[in-house]
Amino acid sequence: MTSVSNPRIPTIDLGPWLEGDPEARAAIARTVDEALQTAGFLLVTGHGVDPVLRARIREAARAFFTLPADVKQPYAVKVGGRGWLGPGAEANGYSEGTETPPDLKESLSFATHEPFDDPVVNAEWYAPNVYPAEVPELRELCEEYLARMAELERELLSLLGDALGLEPDFFSRHMDHPTYGFNINWYPGTEVVGEPAPGQFRIGPHTDFGTVTILDRQVGKGGLQVYTDPADGGVGWEDAPYDPDAFTINIGDLMARWTGDRWRSGRHRVLPPPADAPAEELMSLVYFGECTPGTLVESVPAPVGRVAYAPVDSHVYLRGKLDSISVD
Repeated sequence: MTSVSNPRIPTIDLGPWLEGDPEARAAIARTVDEALQTAGFLLVTGHGVDPVLRARIREAARAFFTLPADVKQPYAVKVGGRGWLGPGAEANGYSEGTETPPDLKESLSFATHEPFDDPVVNAEWYAPNVYPAEVPELRELCEEYLARMAELERELLSLLGDALGLEPDFFSRHMDHPTYGFNINWYPGTEVVGEPAPGQFRIGPHTDFGTVTILDRQVGKGGLQVYTDPADGGVGWEDAPYDPDAFTINIGDLMARWTGDRWRSGRHRVLPPPADAPAEELMSLVYFGECTPGTLVESVPAPVGRVAYAPVDSHVYLRGKLDSISVD
């Protein structure tokens, strides 16, 4: 069974961070900094996001995912599009240069709902979100959820700025009009996906690409695993800790680069359907935090940062990462 605690992945209560005294806030900031230097993961409670909303999204999304393939096909897109990522569309292990089989999942994929003023940016990063007509309730549910995710992301980014000893808006000021991404990932059992091939996962080993990822997950034998490097006192792959009230937060590649590799981009994978529970079905709600297009990301200098990377345009960097995981 997945644990509810892990010394490398602490649980942070946002309540004392938002309303506590300076000593409590400083202690939380220290804990966050230490955790992100090891696994790159946190659990966060005290976020105020209604569990009923999360459950209703899952119910509506499952109604879509269990439709016949020919009904879902008109919504099919490639990675980075808005719509349905069907079986075989994505292989996250490609981002590490590993030629893995395609991931054993389906996704509904969404992104920012507000167009950009710059027509070049708009052409690349904006398109209307596509909500399946077969489940009309999904749109309102997702729009409410995404509004809450935007609020939570800002709170987390303020905490991250403080954890580095920087001004609270060091990261959040670059989020005025982010592209963001949101996936509802469906992990059905072997009766849908078949027997896993060697080296095949529900999601192959990878790190996320942007700033912070906010994950609402379900626990299972074929669930999330996190990697910590044994060379640095880690244990390799292990089941991620789970708390049904908590969001799982991890740092992405862009944030790791921004911090000059002080913080680790959290490497993770989702195991295939387990042999002893082949009918196991899980669903994750995954919000990928990103910047306003055109943000110049420069590594925080020493002594906070450890590696001085060349500055990059956040979205040139992001596009290269997204292209790397698409199965042609």
